Amino acid sequence: MKRDATVLYDVPGPRARRRNLLWTALFLIALAALIWWVLASLADKGQLEWAKWEPFFTDSRVWSTYLLPALKNTLIGAALSMVIALPLGAVLGIARLSDHAWVRGVAGTIVEFFRAIPVLILMLFANAAYSEFTDVSPENRPLYAVVTGLVLYNASVLAEVVRAGILALPLGQTDAAKAIGMRKGQIMLHVLLPQAVTAMLPALVSQLVVIVKDTALGGAMLGFSELLASVRPMSANYGANTIASFTIVAVIFIVLNFALTTFAAWLEGRLRRGKKTTGAVVGAEAVEELATPGEHVPPKDETK
Repeated sequence: MKRDATVLYDVPGPRARRRNLLWTALFLIALAALIWWVLASLADKGQLEWAKWEPFFTDSRVWSTYLLPALKNTLIGAALSMVIALPLGAVLGIARLSDHAWVRGVAGTIVEFFRAIPVLILMLFANAAYSEFTDVSPENRPLYAVVTGLVLYNASVLAEVVRAGILALPLGQTDAAKAIGMRKGQIMLHVLLPQAVTAMLPALVSQLVVIVKDTALGGAMLGFSELLASVRPMSANYGANTIASFTIVAVIFIVLNFALTTFAAWLEGRLRRGKKTTGAVVGAEAVEELATPGEHVPPKDETK
């Protein structure tokens, strides 16, 4: 019997299929045993009693007093960090591709410096700086520190994502744009960035998910009233239901990040469907629009 050829691997034969089936069965058995052990341990500690989970389904005060205000703060911190980090990261990434050595040097130093420092340390430094050198109130200081730390770290990471996305494009894109008289800024804005965005989108979304999750660091270390910080008062006021509180908070984080990745997947598909071409062909209308006075735009018969 002839096996179907594939590019990446050979189709497994009968013995390999039996072996894979055996390993799959063993893994599922081990996973089921682990789940059973975890649930049994929680049951022995009384963590699965309905009384510990009931407030999240029957008592609206749990949501209005703890979870919803904490969710609001998480969304505010994450949204502010995204809005600031995305354009800052794009600017730093483009600056690292500059033809001027001093621009590349400054941007590279900023990116490598803040990318090498853990985001929690950046938050702690920012909190101390706001305390010593500014008039930011103690109530708002944790939010400022969280946003500052997230922006400095994630803008540096996003700068590398932008730089890698642009460098991944074929060199012919830039050469063709130069051939029709486009300037450096026009090439970046009208040729390279629109194509690079689609390629960068999965990595960008992954970093945005990291921003949402890292807001929890502010709750753990700076007293920022976000989702993770809501676990302690909930557990104290509702019968030491720590496991239930952590579970509900984890589910909320999962829903947030799933919504973000789902939207990004939809946006990526829409962008890909909307692109008529990814080549370096530029229409005559675009040439006339982008060409500035004094630049030579070759007539149609010269380009043949």
